[in-house]
Amino acid sequence: MSRGPPRDVYVARTRDIVVRAQPVYQAAQSDPSRNQFTWSYTMEIENHGAETVQLVSRHWIITDAQNRVEEVKGPGVVGEQPTLKPREAYRYTSACPLTTSSGAMRGSYQMVTEGGEIFEAEIPEFSLHRPEAVKRMN
Repeated sequence: MSRGPPRDVYVARTRDIVVRAQPVYQAAQSDPSRNQFTWSYTMEIENHGAETVQLVSRHWIITDAQNRVEEVKGPGVVGEQPTLKPREAYRYTSACPLTTSSGAMRGSYQMVTEGGEIFEAEIPEFSLHRPEAVKRMN
């Protein structure tokens, strides 16, 4: 029984917040002949600390294959500002369109503790690549 290609998972930890990213190329939503490429990405944010935190905003840095950079900032994620008690996790899926066949995303979530302390939880940089693309290490 085939389980399909392995999926890359990228992880970052800031203080007691663990952020995981799992991108997937969406061939059905892409049109390479028109330079339209779409990836979905599933994000999971886990609170491994002893204090409740709330995700209040996001900051994405999206880079395409021609090193063009787009920054996206805004409140919450997918219309929500989730609160995570100790040992709770929040998961959501969103999408990113590009005009090149590869790229990368990274960024941060602004978090606020119960005590009012604000900190940035790192979003790990993750690669946006088509499964048939050849991966090269420099």
